Amino acid sequence: MRVLVPQSREPGELFGPRFTLFADMLAVGLAAAVASLPLVTAPVALAAACTVLRRAVSEDRPATLGQYVAELRAHGLVRSLLAGAAVLAAAALLVLDLLLTRAGLPGARPMSGALAVLAAGGLVVALRTAADPDVARSWRPALHRAAARSAADPSGCAWVTAAVVLCLAFVWMQPLLAPLLPGPLAFAVTAVELRRTPEGPCPAPPPPDEG
Repeated sequence: MRVLVPQSREPGELFGPRFTLFADMLAVGLAAAVASLPLVTAPVALAAACTVLRRAVSEDRPATLGQYVAELRAHGLVRSLLAGAAVLAAAALLVLDLLLTRAGLPGARPMSGALAVLAAGGLVVALRTAADPDVARSWRPALHRAAARSAADPSGCAWVTAAVVLCLAFVWMQPLLAPLLPGPLAFAVTAVELRRTPEGPCPAPPPPDEG
């Protein structure tokens, strides 16, 4: 399995690379929380966090605020607003449907269950779309790739769902942690995607010694 964090420590370094990555994750999460304040920018804020953390892991370099701002700009203002508006509209429609099922209509209970499953699946696909490495170029192809990956990788969907549940539990237990949680969530989704990255072919063994 792919090792996400290097094990070496530089001379004179007080903390290991795991602690550095943890600090970067929290800092990126705080930046994503600030960028998500208008709500319509939340999808792009999370996508930028995923990209910065992916590069921090794959290229073994610290994440910086400048990198995060550059990723936000790479998405473009119009595409960012359209993506955010689409996500908010889908969420509002789902909430409206859930409210209608509580109005005592026939078949309300099975419909509520179906909507809950649909909401969970949509959230997982949306998060995996945000973690797509090429999401800044276009959201639509990234969404199609995320849907295909989700269908082919149910265990990854389960891990993403578990990450969301843990984040909600942390918010319920300690609401003050909410501004930091976009970082761990983005890192969890990115780790799920990175675990499916091909390692590349192994080198061929040397020929046997005939002498």
